[in-house]
Amino acid sequence: MARSINTMGLVGTGVMGAGIAQIAAQAGVEVRLYDAREGAAVTARDNLASTLGKLVAKEKITQASADAAVAMLKPVTAIEELAACDMVVEAIVENLDAKRGLLTQLEGIVDAECILATNTSSLSVSAIATACQHPQRVAGFHFFNPVPLMRVVEVIDGIATDPAVSDALLDLARRMGHTGVRAKDTPGFIVNHAGRAYGTEALKILGEGVAPQGDVDRILREGAGFRMGPLELFDLTALDVSHPVMESIYTQFYNDPRYTPSPLTRQMLVAGRVGRKVGQGFYRYQNGQMVDAPRPQPVPSVERLPPVWVATESADDQQKLAELLDALGAQVEEGDRPSEQALCLIAPYGDDATTAANRFGVDAARTVCVDLLTDLSRHRTLMMTPATRPDMRAAAHALFARDGVGVTVIRDSVGFVAQRVLAMVVNLACDIAQQQIASPEDIDQAVRLGLGYPQGPLAWGDSLGPQRLLSILERMVDVTGDPRYRPSPWLRRRAQLGLSLRLDEPSAI
Repeated sequence: MARSINTMGLVGTGVMGAGIAQIAAQAGVEVRLYDAREGAAVTARDNLASTLGKLVAKEKITQASADAAVAMLKPVTAIEELAACDMVVEAIVENLDAKRGLLTQLEGIVDAECILATNTSSLSVSAIATACQHPQRVAGFHFFNPVPLMRVVEVIDGIATDPAVSDALLDLARRMGHTGVRAKDTPGFIVNHAGRAYGTEALKILGEGVAPQGDVDRILREGAGFRMGPLELFDLTALDVSHPVMESIYTQFYNDPRYTPSPLTRQMLVAGRVGRKVGQGFYRYQNGQMVDAPRPQPVPSVERLPPVWVATESADDQQKLAELLDALGAQVEEGDRPSEQALCLIAPYGDDATTAANRFGVDAARTVCVDLLTDLSRHRTLMMTPATRPDMRAAAHALFARDGVGVTVIRDSVGFVAQRVLAMVVNLACDIAQQQIASPEDIDQAVRLGLGYPQGPLAWGDSLGPQRLLSILERMVDVTGDPRYRPSPWLRRRAQLGLSLRLDEPSAI
């Protein structure tokens, strides 16, 4: 039933709808704008004309292309004027009954070949389509704000969706200059599903008292390479938006421990501390700018550093750490066992410092662990046991800060901070692939473009090492007993076979 889409109806002209209209008009698609609010469609067209004019002034587009796009925007006053459209996109309130009612109404107006698309971000496409006589023509077409800049769109197949409908939407996405990624109709689709790991694991770390919010954000931003720390991101998106999404996805997956929300954000939401827009979230703000921003931990002054005894899990890690310690001017002991004066420096994966000290058979009072998973040229994370002596903590901090690179010391935790978060990000993406919600390529594209990660999560997992990530997860399960850390079969099988996480499986049919 797929057809070439040259005329689009758009119901709902809020920020999201206006963004969709803009990129469609710029792609040469006629857009008939309808909104139940009187005058809203005309206002949207006028605002878009102003936006396009600003792009001309910035020399982003030509005046001719702006004029052509404005000419493609056609406000209409009655929904019946969408009758001749090749497709209609709804971008109305995120309410199941409202969306069902609208699509049912549209079915009585448009012809049998017209595609009906929903821009829902959290509702089931299949549930929206159930009220329709022809649910095969209904698909998800989920954009992200701001639409002209967030160049990814999720095309979602409902249970009854004709594959040709989604093919047509993917083709339209390409014409509109966006990357279309195809997903099954599951909670959160790709982007909102994959994004659960970053924030929820950071909240769990914060809730366990491993490190305060400023240190958690700094480690993940400076050490792991995320554009924003997760708690900064919560303040930007606002907890009155993000916390209900966390609860919704947790409920829709029948309370799977992977998606467990945090009582911290529930308390903050109830207290009205939802983020930047109200001046208080995890941080305080004035006029949208953070005030009293957390400062890096001060570097201790140590007159004389003790010798360092090193234990790692591989020859490569031993060499990597030895080279850094040599550059820092450390006195490294070469013996099989540390001397009585030595700082015991261990580089574990997945274990907490207590478990690592016991595994390597060293004195916990002199033990400090270092995370080798992150970029040590940008930031360094050290972890104490509950028994680590203050002088050993100070010595380790001072040593690793000698060349001016930032150092953060945290309390004992499985997987430090970055290991936990990165392992969870990759593992959840592996589960999405295992469930065949989307192809490995589309998972990486969607998350990289939709969430701004430095790499797609599966490609990132390949660069970090699937076997290493598997070890981190297995050890976190062993230490905590928490099933949220259970490794995905996708990750476990590829790690055991030495394969890329981006390798899809051949069809069994």
